Amino acid sequence: MIYLIISILCSVAVSVLLKIARSKKIDIEQAVAVNYLMAIALCVYFLRPDLAAWKSYLPTWWLFAALGVLLPAVFVVMGRAVERAGIVKSDAAQRLSLFLPIAASFAIFGEKLTQGRLIGIALAFCALFCLLWKGEGGKKSGGFAGNAALLLGVWAGYGVIDILFKQVAAAGTAFSGNLLVAFCLAALLMFGYLFYKGSKWNAAGIIGGLTLGSLNFANILFYIRAHQAYSSNPTLVFAGMNIGVIVLGTLVGALAFKEKISTINAAGIVLAVCAIACLFYWPQLARLVNI
Repeated sequence: MIYLIISILCSVAVSVLLKIARSKKIDIEQAVAVNYLMAIALCVYFLRPDLAAWKSYLPTWWLFAALGVLLPAVFVVMGRAVERAGIVKSDAAQRLSLFLPIAASFAIFGEKLTQGRLIGIALAFCALFCLLWKGEGGKKSGGFAGNAALLLGVWAGYGVIDILFKQVAAAGTAFSGNLLVAFCLAALLMFGYLFYKGSKWNAAGIIGGLTLGSLNFANILFYIRAHQAYSSNPTLVFAGMNIGVIVLGTLVGALAFKEKISTINAAGIVLAVCAIACLFYWPQLARLVNI
């Protein structure tokens, strides 16, 4: 359980870092670029991918190309979303993105649509609608349309990335190698973009990036370790991670940053937790209510 708790803490800590980036004069784009350098180093040290098997990655080059573009792009969008819409909504939108790969699993990969998944997906879209609902602070934080676009970007971006990783896994290549190649491509694109625009580097951006990379990789590493520790009960890890991040993110956003959440937004967070519970624990819930 300690692995799962650490992964949840690291995930929310990433959102906190993105939230305070502007006040600490951290350039998000610089931090995201440096983040991938740290992630590459930690991936090689801890996961030890088989670099000799590089030829096995060639058939799925388009997947790595897509991931290399989406990973940094979505990270930047997440940073803007946390800054403008807040930690609570951004974390919830990110966790609700898991329903896109679930929908793809039966639409693309031929899995059977069960009653629990159907109810879970319906609740997820209701939750997303509630999270995007214009609250009292909509105009003050940058406008409803802008915030909604950012949250939709977080939701869709992370969902597509998860689908791509599922495709990579289906291709039979090692996850650690996939991760390393994707990190390398993301780093090349981000640094190329920053050099092209003539970005002026500063110590805050570099230190912020090293911190961001450490937290981001620790989140991934301990998430993997949690799956290894609970290999016989993966639903515990899936549900625990997503519900844990939504709940902790809500507490941190409300208590530490005084984020204002409307009644409808709060209902969206509750619906998000219910949707995840339906996805992973529908048989037990169905027996409980005699459905």
